[in-house]
Amino acid sequence: MMTHTAEQSNSLSNPAPGAAMDRKVEKKKAPWWRDKRLLIAIAAVAIAFVGWRAIPASGSTNVDADEIQTGEVTRASFDDYLPVRASVVPATTTLVGVMSGGQVEELFVQDGALVTKGQPLARLANPDLELTVLSQEAQIASQLGGVAGENLGIQRSQVDRAGQVAAAEYDLVRARRDLDIRQQLHDKGFVSDAGVKSYQEEVDYQTQRLAQLRRGRATEAGITATQGKMLDATRARLQSNLAAVRGSLDALTIRAPMAGRLTNFPLQPGQTLAPGDPAGQVDSEGDWKLEADVDEYYLGRVEVGQKATTSDGARLPVSKVLPTVTDGRFRVELTFQQLPKQPLNRGQTLDVRITLGAAKPALIAPVGAWLSEGGSSVFVIDPDGNHARRVSVTLGRRNPRQVEILSGLEPGQRIVTSNLARVKGDTINIR
Repeated sequence: MMTHTAEQSNSLSNPAPGAAMDRKVEKKKAPWWRDKRLLIAIAAVAIAFVGWRAIPASGSTNVDADEIQTGEVTRASFDDYLPVRASVVPATTTLVGVMSGGQVEELFVQDGALVTKGQPLARLANPDLELTVLSQEAQIASQLGGVAGENLGIQRSQVDRAGQVAAAEYDLVRARRDLDIRQQLHDKGFVSDAGVKSYQEEVDYQTQRLAQLRRGRATEAGITATQGKMLDATRARLQSNLAAVRGSLDALTIRAPMAGRLTNFPLQPGQTLAPGDPAGQVDSEGDWKLEADVDEYYLGRVEVGQKATTSDGARLPVSKVLPTVTDGRFRVELTFQQLPKQPLNRGQTLDVRITLGAAKPALIAPVGAWLSEGGSSVFVIDPDGNHARRVSVTLGRRNPRQVEILSGLEPGQRIVTSNLARVKGDTINIR
């Protein structure tokens, strides 16, 4: 019995071979970061969170903070002025035109030369014109000769009529003298009545003859006066035609229309020019004005007479406003009242400040790209700095640094001054 018990005990404490192979073996648990399903779940949550942050709410746009420029609305003095960059141009410019066409035969001056009024600049050759002038001169000279002959005939007729009148006056004087002698003899009884009568008849005849000649002379004088005026008019017209013909020949010489500096004078020997072609221009020397192109925004605000100053203090008013708008700009001319200390040259540029109005207190905001969007609204930044909301505004005057706020904003508010054309909606989420 003891032996059995011992064997039995041994059998319990030492299992038979192969029994351990049937027992379940527990595996070691892996770390959480190696759990693919868990990682996928975490990634999905992260992506969803980022997407939620990236997608703006309806009616808003997310904008990075470093893309935003801001400025403060303040109440301060508004300087109503307009800075422009103006070019120096001659106060007077006169074009040099070609009056009579031809080929450039000779140049007397070069481009850039100082010239005097009437100074020859170039001479043109035109053989056809020269022949025409000679022919016309001959015709006009012949016509003038005819007029002179007619005038001479009138003068001779006047002389003849005067001689006739003088002869009749002499005959009348002689007849009256003879009648006086006969009358004295008749009174003494030496001559009969019949002897006196014939002498009286001679006096009467000569008296009538003289009166008739004088009347004819007066009538002829009126006619010859009219003829003389007509001949004078014809002679004047012919002489004018002759001067014009000769002037067309003289027009082959191109002359300076005024004193100054000759510019844009590109003529070369042999070049053919037609009447009316530009040959250059003469600019006033030492007499200058300024020209500036101004943004069309100021078209209704820039006026003739407004004062302006250059950067070195020279004064000049606005003398002309040309309202034609080209490429969004119009031109303004300014005339010097006081020339700058330094010499000026054509084409030189000067900084000019045009005063549009007196400086007055106003609610102002800084200018910026936000005005390029029309300036009817602006984004106002919330006190927390995380959002900016669109606000309608009414703008007034502006200068390069300030814009006047008439309504929509309050002092102390900060606005977005950068260009936010890409912003959709009325709210900016500043990230």
